Amino acid sequence: MPKIVIDSSITRHEVEGFRFPMGVYPVEPIKPISGYIVEFESADGDNEADWEEWPDRFVFDIQVTSQRLRPLCKLLFSFLPGRVYPILDVLGNDAYREVDPYIAFELVGIERFFDGVLHFDDWLFEDGLVGFGAMSMNPFFYIFVDEHKAITIRAGHELKDRVERALAAFDLGVVKDLAGVDSVAHEHRTVLAAPAGGDQGALAPEEITDWLVENWLLQLNVDPRTNVDDLGRDLGNTAWRMVARCVAEEGGPSVYAEILLVAGCIENAELLAIEASKAPQDAPFQVPAAGWYEVHMPVCDRVTPERLKDMLEQTDDISLTEERVLRVSWYREEA
Repeated sequence: MPKIVIDSSITRHEVEGFRFPMGVYPVEPIKPISGYIVEFESADGDNEADWEEWPDRFVFDIQVTSQRLRPLCKLLFSFLPGRVYPILDVLGNDAYREVDPYIAFELVGIERFFDGVLHFDDWLFEDGLVGFGAMSMNPFFYIFVDEHKAITIRAGHELKDRVERALAAFDLGVVKDLAGVDSVAHEHRTVLAAPAGGDQGALAPEEITDWLVENWLLQLNVDPRTNVDDLGRDLGNTAWRMVARCVAEEGGPSVYAEILLVAGCIENAELLAIEASKAPQDAPFQVPAAGWYEVHMPVCDRVTPERLKDMLEQTDDISLTEERVLRVSWYREEA
């Protein structure tokens, strides 16, 4: 498997013995408090709709120092059954959406989830631009480590005592208020070193996300037929930067296409990108006669008109009234 490389220049912030994640740090004075708050939530949802009703549950919001985060999560993950729905949130590069929310709509074997957690643990537990977790319905158990590395648990009645015993084993008790890094002004940053200097093992966040999307069976949890911002405002046509990963045969090397286009939703943007990848022009390789074995879109980001002009090196405004491909640039996967 590919590896991640952590930026060795990053220093960890610590206040009164409380160690913050490397990727999140306060910029205002803070007196951090470890512990948890627990509340009750009533059942909601609709068994006849697209998602199953969540039962009555107890919600635990947990704050713990960085050096205890991983062992605590390891214990809490043991409450999950053999098949789960993984979850991944990434603070991405989309111009109109702060977080890219991914979730699995199919059950995934717990070993797949653990493989990703173990292999990318420094990124998942330290990076300030990512949150992750998993949930199950039988028994009902939801655990999520957000981008501040605070833990949220939703657990049915049958697991409440087990969760409380696990927290007590880590000397965590009920507190009136949680004082974590998100309670004051703070900064987020990635902990990954930029791939450079010939180190082909260093992964970019998009590459890790792509691996997890494929192996955790994740889907971007936004409506693919609409084009709205975080406030729900309809944006109409926007500019998009797509990256298509194309494979000629199963297990073979990948080639990539960066595609700039105009589209009114993710669904249309992906269709345009797939069509653009079928007949490459000026590509530094021979296109398979039978077509690509697989085309996958690891990057699907909207860009502002100003950013689009910079990428196309143009000074005039670019019309967004018509859905179309603007530019395709091909490059190979480095060996």
